[in-house]
Amino acid sequence: MLLPSARVTVHHAAGVGYQRAAGVYERSRPSYPITALAALADALPLEAGRTVVDLGAGTGKFTRLLALTGAEVLAVEPVREMRERLAELLPGVAVTAGTAESTGLREDCADAVVAAQSWHWFQADEAVAEVERLLRPGGALVLVWNTYDTSVPWVRDYQDIYFRLAPRDLPSPPLAARPGEPGGWREAFEERKGWGPVEERHWPNPHRTTVEDVVERMMSSSHIAVLDAAAQGRVRAEVEAVLAAHGVSGGSDAIDLPYTTDVYWLRYG
Repeated sequence: MLLPSARVTVHHAAGVGYQRAAGVYERSRPSYPITALAALADALPLEAGRTVVDLGAGTGKFTRLLALTGAEVLAVEPVREMRERLAELLPGVAVTAGTAESTGLREDCADAVVAAQSWHWFQADEAVAEVERLLRPGGALVLVWNTYDTSVPWVRDYQDIYFRLAPRDLPSPPLAARPGEPGGWREAFEERKGWGPVEERHWPNPHRTTVEDVVERMMSSSHIAVLDAAAQGRVRAEVEAVLAAHGVSGGSDAIDLPYTTDVYWLRYG
């Protein structure tokens, strides 16, 4: 399935931050509702005899769910430490060191292409062109994000730390992705021929974790993981202070970090 070579370019924050934090990333981030997987498997469909490409697969949070469908899964991940963790956890899944813009995979190799928690990192026009090259006629692109439920006050203040510390050029998950709203990932498809309408579904996805891992979730964010030790210490102290101000404490005590899983898919050709 691989072409002779693939151009691999990655945003600095992702390339360095995720190298440093691959282990914490795997431990502190949520998976996805099995109901979301079941809905996709029925709609696309995903089953034995089909092939799905997982772009920006990371440590394989969504990859392992895709593998449950019986479809052949081809994982694409540019960060070596993430790739190694994925290969360790999912030895039966083929993984390659490509990017969404240049996967190194052969054309017409996929019935579906998935990007879970990753599309916002990509150069949209180049990534769409690569997806069009990979998909067989009638194939689908699936975009998945776990987003914080900021109706919960402590979650809102916790997320505010993330955005306040983010550099201006840092890509972020979509906050305005619905029809008619400015910006968002949909713009990359509006002027391109061959794409069908966007279908979408949303599921609550509370992540059972600990206060300690909520702190580590922030510390493993790419733009924070690249900071020096002193700066990271200041971030950690601020996160802990915000949580304590909302009465969220207890270290290893169990807590729910509320997420919503947003799933979008559209067909091509």
